[in-house]
Amino acid sequence: METVYIETTIASYLVADPSQDILKAAKQQATRDWWQQRDRYLCVVSQEVLDEASEGNPEQGPAAAGGPGWAATAGDHREVRALAENFVATGAMPAKAARDAVHLAVATVFGADILLSWNCRHLVNRHILRRLEEVCRAAGVATAFRLHAARIAGRLSL
Repeated sequence: METVYIETTIASYLVADPSQDILKAAKQQATRDWWQQRDRYLCVVSQEVLDEASEGNPEQGPAAAGGPGWAATAGDHREVRALAENFVATGAMPAKAARDAVHLAVATVFGADILLSWNCRHLVNRHILRRLEEVCRAAGVATAFRLHAARIAGRLSL
């Protein structure tokens, strides 16, 4: 069974009220459609996801933070923090994206097969991934996950 690291945007789209914005509404529907097939995967979130979700909309945050049926929560380890800090220190990730660096570090350290996110600026971004792979190679850490999100036409079918 493949392991899917689910980033905060996925949880947010799952619990958000239906959007009037056509692009957001499409993402919400695609996310909900994927969620119906989540039992094919081991779905994992991190403490960072729970923290970010609880900081969002006061009415929806608890639902997102509670993880609508998370299978597992990855622990917070020194190796994760060190790798995330390394991503930022080397310039592979911008300093303003330090929290996103944590998501990438968790997916890397815990050997996720798939990183599922709608964050295409810092997470589902091939250019950043190449820089991160270089940092990981230099640190002797393997990256194996695939990126999935908006680049998947319409349905988030993995």
